[in-house]
Amino acid sequence: MGALDGKVAWITGAGTGIGEATAMCLAEAGALVVLSGRRAEVLESVAASVRDAGGRAEVAVLDVADAEACVTAATGIAARHGRIDILFNNAGINVSARHFDVLSPADWTALVQVNLNGAFYCVHAVLPTMRAQGDGLIVHTASMAGKRHGYVSGPAYSASKHGMVSLSASINIEEGRYGIRSTVISPGEVATPILDRRPSPVSPEERARALQPEDLARTVLFVATMPPRACVNEIEITPTVNRLNATMLGER
Repeated sequence: MGALDGKVAWITGAGTGIGEATAMCLAEAGALVVLSGRRAEVLESVAASVRDAGGRAEVAVLDVADAEACVTAATGIAARHGRIDILFNNAGINVSARHFDVLSPADWTALVQVNLNGAFYCVHAVLPTMRAQGDGLIVHTASMAGKRHGYVSGPAYSASKHGMVSLSASINIEEGRYGIRSTVISPGEVATPILDRRPSPVSPEERARALQPEDLARTVLFVATMPPRACVNEIEITPTVNRLNATMLGER
């Protein structure tokens, strides 16, 4: 018996990095994982890996920036499986031209539309099902950029992640009476493809010292296996050798 047997978990940004690792981890614990993202072929590859490992997975291609598409995806999951136990709000982007001297209004809008509005759209889409079943867990991938003010992430990404932290807190204030819990995880640097968008390259040595996707997957699993009476409001997790601290201190 897995800790998540019988549970249905919807994961956005599931094609790579943290989403992919979390899909494998939750499926290993017994959950049916529904994988969402914009690239069908990448999602199908992750789903095949889950199935090869003995888990259950299905694909629901989705652009979280499309509010109606989020509703369609959530209602489809509920119709097929009768429930949605976990939403992992993990889809997120950043841009290379990210600082005020080069950041365009178009890039700001596109980033906020995915990182913050897309998170809200998915939350809004699952709440009716979770309220009706009297239980539900929503986990968000935020960032230390949503807890501290620094240079590296840029103002659009930082603002979107600060908004996500507030969104999660608001869910707990309003929806706990329905048995719905929300956790926001704020990691430091994670060795995922988003590092490729950094204006300055990240070396292989620096990537090796960063958090790895499986570290975040284990964190999500920890939250998902807590009893329904316990709400883990926030988690901050950073690399032991935290390069961003050095950056904020002016050492780089």
